[in-house]
Amino acid sequence: MLKFFGGKPDHPMADLKEARKILDEIPANDVQKAIEELGNWLDSVSSTEGFKPELRAQLLLLIDEAAQPHVRKLVRDYLSTARLTKFQENRLWGAIHGYWRQAALAFSVCVEAYGSGAKGTDGYKGSIALLTVRALRALAQQMRWQYMRYGPFEDSLWGAVAKIYALAENRKYARNKVSAYPAVPGETSPEQEFLRVVMLASSSPDSLLPVEIELAERLIAHFSAYFTLVLDQQPDIAYWIDLATSQPPLRIARPPQRAPTLRFFAAGKALQELDDLIAKVKSSNAIPANVSLGGTYEPSMVLDVLRHLALYWSAKPPERKHPRHRVKTRLAVAYGLEGVLGALGASASLDFEAVATESWIVENVSAGGFGASVPQIKGEWLKIGCLLGLQPEGGSNWVLGIVRRFNRESPQQGNVGIQTVARTMESVKMRMQGGAEDGETCVLLDPPGIASASEATVLLRNGVMVPGQNLEFEFLGKQIMLLPQGVTERGDDYELAKFKVMLRDTGE
Repeated sequence: MLKFFGGKPDHPMADLKEARKILDEIPANDVQKAIEELGNWLDSVSSTEGFKPELRAQLLLLIDEAAQPHVRKLVRDYLSTARLTKFQENRLWGAIHGYWRQAALAFSVCVEAYGSGAKGTDGYKGSIALLTVRALRALAQQMRWQYMRYGPFEDSLWGAVAKIYALAENRKYARNKVSAYPAVPGETSPEQEFLRVVMLASSSPDSLLPVEIELAERLIAHFSAYFTLVLDQQPDIAYWIDLATSQPPLRIARPPQRAPTLRFFAAGKALQELDDLIAKVKSSNAIPANVSLGGTYEPSMVLDVLRHLALYWSAKPPERKHPRHRVKTRLAVAYGLEGVLGALGASASLDFEAVATESWIVENVSAGGFGASVPQIKGEWLKIGCLLGLQPEGGSNWVLGIVRRFNRESPQQGNVGIQTVARTMESVKMRMQGGAEDGETCVLLDPPGIASASEATVLLRNGVMVPGQNLEFEFLGKQIMLLPQGVTERGDDYELAKFKVMLRDTGE
């Protein structure tokens, strides 16, 4: 049990002047080492007995402020490095997530001590709103970095968020405005930080890429002052959470049983602001200067995230285009473009030796795709946007799919949502018009009617399609020319492109 009273502890940071000197001397040339050291100082100051509560709080705030430039540098490295090795990714993720874990624990100690009325914590009165903001933000960052890996998730974090925010409401400082960090413009409050946490959780982060999760969080921060939080359900309120549980927020499918701990929340006025921003980005092909995204991003990527948020912030839930049916069957899965090409070159039967496949379990199926569980996640290839060749047990053909949703139940098990892109496909040799005869192996989607179709979709390796360069190939005895219309989707190793179809006159 911590003692929040007493004299001067035997600690290097017992003197505020010495503490500042220690922080100034932390080397900046090794960012990961610096952030680890600062996390250790948070742990040491929060767990060492004898600190006066006011000094403890002041030290934790200073340490956390000193850590922010290092955290930002690690985040940039994580998101901007094109292909991190598994070791690099683990090291960066561990450093960032580990720091926020220490910060959440440290600030939670202060807030909970204040809530319990521990001796000396009345000195917190001037800083309790700021300590609460830091605690909620650190908890939110832990969650965000678990979203970056699609889990597994610690549900206990929701209990901590609920407890800390409920205290702020009970003590009437939930709406007190503070500056979260000296170098960060603008003000926030415990209520705004709470809304940022629940709005990100309600924005389907399991269907976003890591860089899109980063953008979603930045945009949520931008709109946070417009969100709505109320005690009673209202017609345009989309989500709810119970502060008495450790459960994440839920979309309102049917009214929950009334309880004083229920809180209902929605985008509120932010939805109109979001629509206005979408219109501005579309018309100018640029991000307004007042929208801070922490980096430079293509307007098309930002638009994709804005539209995603608009979908999930709507008062009406996103409608499924096709009804789902529960099933239990095996699914052979070949991944990546090479895997798809390999599957199409193998025999039509389910032959797990001939093709590098995995075996997943289909949980539900619809005309639009599959929901499947992954009994054992092998390697690091499984991610949002990954290309899949799929063959249901007993089937004779391969279906093309793309991973649209992913979450881990444990490090080695997970669940995926897969969009079906094509029910039939065939590998064909295509060549640039007038180019080399050997050509490039591509995949023609839904090929049976190609000779009479006006358009075709083709799966190619990245970079094969050159604007203005036609492709040509022979199919079912016909000479076919494809005129490029544009790329509809890109992944790590593939492009899906639309073409206009023309039959060539062979002169026969």
